[in-house]
Parts: sequence; C-alpha cells; structure tokens
Amino acid sequence: MSETGRPLNFIERIIEEDLNSGKVTEIKTRFPPEPNGYLHLGHAKSIWLNFGLAQRYGGKCNLRMDDTNPAKEDEEYVDSIQADVQWLGYQWDGEVHYASDYFDQLYEWAIYLIKEGKAFVCDLNAEQMRSYRGSLTEAGKESPFRTRSIEENLALFEKMRAGEFEEGACSLRAKIDMTASNINLRDPVLYRIKKASHHQTGDKWCIYPSYDYTHGQSDAIEGITHSICTLEFEDHRPLYDWFIQNLPVPAEPHQYEFSRLNVNYTVTSKRKLKQLVDEKHVDGWDDPRMPTIAGMRRRGFTPKALRDFCEMAGVTKVEGVVDISMLEYAIREDLNANSPRAMCVLHPLKVVLTNYPEGRVETMTAPQHPQNEAMGTRELPFGREIFIDQDDFREEANKHYKRLVKGKRVRLRNAYVIEAQEAIKDADGNIIEVHARVLEETLGKDPADGVKAKGVIHWVAAHDNVDCEVRLYDRLFTDVAPDAGGKNYLDYLNPNSLVILNGCKAESSLAQATANDRYQFEREGYFIPDAKRSTPEHPVFNRVISLKDTWEKAEQK
Repeated sequence: MSETGRPLNFIERIIEEDLNSGKVTEIKTRFPPEPNGYLHLGHAKSIWLNFGLAQRYGGKCNLRMDDTNPAKEDEEYVDSIQADVQWLGYQWDGEVHYASDYFDQLYEWAIYLIKEGKAFVCDLNAEQMRSYRGSLTEAGKESPFRTRSIEENLALFEKMRAGEFEEGACSLRAKIDMTASNINLRDPVLYRIKKASHHQTGDKWCIYPSYDYTHGQSDAIEGITHSICTLEFEDHRPLYDWFIQNLPVPAEPHQYEFSRLNVNYTVTSKRKLKQLVDEKHVDGWDDPRMPTIAGMRRRGFTPKALRDFCEMAGVTKVEGVVDISMLEYAIREDLNANSPRAMCVLHPLKVVLTNYPEGRVETMTAPQHPQNEAMGTRELPFGREIFIDQDDFREEANKHYKRLVKGKRVRLRNAYVIEAQEAIKDADGNIIEVHARVLEETLGKDPADGVKAKGVIHWVAAHDNVDCEVRLYDRLFTDVAPDAGGKNYLDYLNPNSLVILNGCKAESSLAQATANDRYQFEREGYFIPDAKRSTPEHPVFNRVISLKDTWEKAEQK
C-alpha cells in the first residue's frame, strides 16, 4: 500500500521489486520536458510521478531539458519550467541538465554507429523518406543511399557537421530494418541539418540529434534507472532499446509507459496552446484560463490541489479522460480548509439604515475561518450606510427567496438583523438605494419579537471598504472535448470564460492582501490577488473557483 493507503500503482510495484531483488540499489528518475512552451496540466502529472517516486523511495530525480530543436526553444521556457517544478513543491538533483550537454558525446556515438555499419547518410528529402517508409500494412523500401561505404558516410557526416550542406539536403539515419512491423525501426533519422542558433550551445552546431536518438542515451549518461514516459512512446521503446544495445553506453535504463493525463473541457497540445497565445485569444501563457501550470498558479490553484488531483487520477496503462470536476473538487477541498473568509460585494447596492445614528461607527468581530479558531478573528467596521449585493434585495419575492425583501428581515453576516422599508429608484425605475431599519439587540441573537430573519447575506461598510476589480474566471471551452474528432477547438471558446467587474466593494482587511493570499469571499467563491495586475492603489482579485459546481447542473439540464 502507498503512504496514503491506496494500492500501489504498477510503476511502484516494479520499483519495489527492483529494489527488493537488488536489481537497483537506488532509483533515479528524470523529468525531461522540451523547452518549446509552458508546461501544462499533463506535465503536472509527470512531475508529480517522477519527483514523487524519487522522494518516496529515497532516490533522485533529474530535471533535463530535451533541447534538440533550437528553432522552437527559448530561454523563457527554460525559466518557466524550473519555476513550475519548484512551485509544485519539488527540487531536482544537482544542476539542471540539458540534452545539449551531451551533444559532443552523441556525435561521437553517431560516428561509432557509422563505423559499425549501423548508420548512413541519406540524401532523400522528407517527402521521399515518408514514401519509402511504407505503412502499417506495407513494408518500407530501403533508401538507395543505404549501401554507401563506411568511409563515404564518415566523410559526408563530417561535411554535414561542417555546414557544407543546406538544410534538408541530407540526414544521418540508423540502419535497422525497413521491413519491421514497428515503423519506428525503419531506419530512423539520427541527425538533421538545422542552421539555427541554440540557446545553450550558440552556433557550435548546425546538425542536431533527433529526440529518439537523444532521449535514451541521455538517460544512460545520467544513470537513470526508470525512464517513465506516456503511452504514446510505447511504440518507440524498441528503438530506445536498440540504441542502448548498440552503443557503448555507461548504463542500461529501461523505459516504462503510463497513460497521459487527458482532461475534458481542455486542450493540452502545445501547438494549440501557442496558437491561443499568438492569436491573442488569451492573455499570454499564464492567462488564468489556460491549463498551463503558470496559468493555474496565477489563477490561484494550489500545489497541493494539483498533487491531490494527480493522485486521484491515478497511474495506469489504460487511456481515458478525467473529468475536470475532479480537479475542481481538489481545489475546493484545499481552499475550503485553508482559506480565511472575507466579504466582497460584487454588484454593490447601497443600504441606508435609517434608525442608525449618523456618525456612529461600530466594530464587529468575525472569525477568519468558522472551523479553525487558530486562524483568529478580523474586525469589520459598521456604520449607517452599507453595501449589499444587488441580487440580495427584491421588492417582492416568493417564500423560497431567503434574502432581503421589502417589509421582511434578513441577518447581516456577523452583525444585526435588518428590515427593508423602501426602495429608492432612478428615473428609469432602477433600484439605486434601499432604506431599512436595524433591529437593536440582535447581535448574536434573534429579534425579541420572535420574528426571525429568513436568511443571512454579506455586506461591507460604505464608509470603510476597498474598491476593487474582480475577475470571474471560468472554463475556457464550452465543449466537453473541444478538439476531438477533427473539431476546430477555437469554435468552442467560452465567451463567458472571463467576466470583469469594476467598482466591487471588499471589506477593508483586504487592503493588506498579498499575491499568495487566497480567500473565500463568502457566498461568492475563492479568490486571490492577480499577481500581474493587482496593486495597493487598484486591487484586482481573480476568482480561483466558485463555491459549487455550476457546470454539473447545466450539463444535467
């Protein structure tokens, strides 16, 4: 059983068997993202798995940038990846590793394969190579350049290295088996010409190794014992093993595959996420609606909630789709237990308490958290004029409406019971103010006449509050599978994924809120100051999540 009491997943069982049998004395895993975009929800599971396994079994986990394609990679992405891993609560062993650290060794091993007669320089272009490769039901054809001599291949590969050929003119391929049932073994590319500057190696190289060639050898150099990948790499494992078996590598790691994290109402393709950013459908990679770790961090998700979600999703070899409501549940559970309470009126409506003396100010005391006395209390200023939410008053209402109604009573949270008397309207008939009376002696007790208030509403003092902007974030897509079956995911962007409210009124204690402070705005949801927009002069709060799942009801209709 795991430390949390759940059954061991299949990777944990393998690791325990390897440790118990003495096959390995210490496990070593790695998290190997390509720095060509920001990490997303799927990467969070891989981070949780690789670093979590190392933590649990007293091993080590490397962070390695698989930086083999300089045309799409950037130092910005390198920095963001490191920040995401650390925010999730993990620390890699030693320095950050780069596949580019091993370019010299990989080049030497490519020469080794040529000398062994197991690699050749091929002049077929990409389109020709595809036609020669065959299909799942049809064997491939050998390249006409496959029979080049070792000497010729060495000379040509050196010319590739020296930049004497244009991009696409030729490539270095492994010589394996063009009739193999696994297409990945049909003479895969080892090196391509790419005349691009690299963020780590500069202009030292104009040829770059393929991912398949680089990955396993990097694992071997680093002494990785359990190379954990998602299921789409399962068909690549025979190639991974072929390289390990045919090169003088210092270790022999093994690859294990698990099902990737697919979540409904979400897209996680880096290409599609980049399109959202480039076409300005969202406000950058860290837009709080994005499924990127940076976006979720800015929205106010917690590291614990993401780790708990990964734990709940589990580790299997069966592909499936996880309901996003599971993630939302994990977030609500964490925030409900740990977030102090506060009051914020999103759609302010002034209430004048006509029998409350002008100039009188009281201080109400409220708990920071109703179930956690250790969090302490907070002070709420109270005066003759207050703000309530527009939706919390009606001139007439049925018996199911438990808020303020003309002629009826409601309790103000942590304060008095009030009774509505009159609605003041503008020339267009819109209610702009409510007059009500305070029932004295109702602090912490029911009215003496026995007529109880129907409900409880939140409020803030009109004379002492924080004027703020509130951003209500919701799911980015309206469709359960926005990019499935060839659909254009852009057609399903949720027009209500962001609603901006200005002129909101928050209790004055929120003036001290900092970037990492999360609150439950009573009756409204969980909120956090926006790390980029919020300032003391203009506070901006992002809604992390609503109090309840409103999508479930909508889906059931």
